Amino acid sequence: MAAISGTPHTALPADRRKADTPGFRHLGGQVRSSVKDVISILKGYYHGAEHRGDPSLIQKAPSPGNAPEYWKDWRWQVRHAVRDIDTFQQLLGLRFSPEEREQLQRTVEKFPLSITPYYLSLIDVNDYRNDPIFKQAFPLPKELIVENYELADPLAEDKDSPCDCITHRYPDRVLFLVSNTCAMYCRHCTRKRKVGDIDSIPGREKILEGIEYIRNHPQIRDVLMSGGDPFMLSDDYLDWILTELQAIPHVEVIRIGTRVPVVLPFRITDNLVAVLKKHHPVWVNTQFNHPKEMTDSARAAVAKLADAGIPLGNQSVLLAGINDCPRIMKELVHQLVKNRIRPYYLYQCDLSEGISHFRTPVSKGIEIMENLIGHTSGFAVPRYVVDAPGGGGKIPIFPNYLLTWSVHKVVLRNYEGMICTYQEPANYDRIFCNGDCNACKLQLNISRADESKVVGVAKLLADYDATTTLIPENTDRIERRQDDTL
Repeated sequence: MAAISGTPHTALPADRRKADTPGFRHLGGQVRSSVKDVISILKGYYHGAEHRGDPSLIQKAPSPGNAPEYWKDWRWQVRHAVRDIDTFQQLLGLRFSPEEREQLQRTVEKFPLSITPYYLSLIDVNDYRNDPIFKQAFPLPKELIVENYELADPLAEDKDSPCDCITHRYPDRVLFLVSNTCAMYCRHCTRKRKVGDIDSIPGREKILEGIEYIRNHPQIRDVLMSGGDPFMLSDDYLDWILTELQAIPHVEVIRIGTRVPVVLPFRITDNLVAVLKKHHPVWVNTQFNHPKEMTDSARAAVAKLADAGIPLGNQSVLLAGINDCPRIMKELVHQLVKNRIRPYYLYQCDLSEGISHFRTPVSKGIEIMENLIGHTSGFAVPRYVVDAPGGGGKIPIFPNYLLTWSVHKVVLRNYEGMICTYQEPANYDRIFCNGDCNACKLQLNISRADESKVVGVAKLLADYDATTTLIPENTDRIERRQDDTL
């Protein structure tokens, strides 16, 4: 096993961080500055100028190219992240009433606040309450309202966790939580139960435990690294984890879920890209939720990744009052594909505690899909999914284009409402599958039982299986659980 060649870099509130703790040291030396540096930039920065692209506005502000060098230092950004209400007011020149201030403070005490100066600079202070950046980053008292159907762990990730850091829900892939800190704490986070919990930061032993689990389960071919945000780790530490995973013969693909290109684009350094490039195939999934987030700095960050041959996908969350508009979503997906990012998922907002004000009806998501499918390029259309409560996994939701069918015809409709019939073949000589893939010379590795068996609804469709009724129990996932109650 390769030696650990780095330590995790984790962003923590100043009063909870020990400067002499090796795991929290910044690589490359300290950038010493004060909150006054942030104020001096933000006061001269016309908020939102970068994303608007209006030269007359940008001339009034330090553009990305003219900003001080320390502004583009991701460590400086992390160290100066806003983590309290008073600093937030001071930097944006806002003043909340004493009553508002008290309510906001109660919210922050339960769900911590953290926003980078960069992301803060995108807020339009003239209309901040309606600003999509503000809404995603700033705590509101509504977060303290917990509906009776909301859950701390809505996706049952902990129940599907055979060991710390690993969630094994699907047959051939796992979720590997390598960090529990982010550059910014999104207010709609599905893992709000873990936000700011420094006691649960995975150390080397926990990471090794997760790697050993993956190594000991040969059916795992796809590892999704998430957290927190994996890009909040140091380059060396991330390199070590990727090296260990890549050394496992049955791991074919490594994915990294991150919001860093959106909220801290300066973290995408040449050195980080070089580390990722060493470990192809590595896929990176971002989370752009609004066109306003696609700034010049964000474009430069994703361009570095794309130029290095790293495939990029995007997983948006459907958020009330932020992107629940077909026109906003169409503009977002167009911006994504222009910047070589494939829209991958559009998530229905989860049933996490305190985020009911972000949720839309599922019908709103279907309406948005109606306005995308057929109206724009197919590869620009994300898959709309509900991540089922209780650990049911992602369930795709689409408008219904199959209207009805008979033995010989199916009746379909297109995006315009045009209805047509498709004639089924009169004679169909199908391949009968007996489960022996060697007969088709597919050269598949089906020696393992987990490769040859079929599970779920696919079992009902298999020619070589006599199952007629499916009762979802005694699955590998349920057997892995210590407690199989949902």
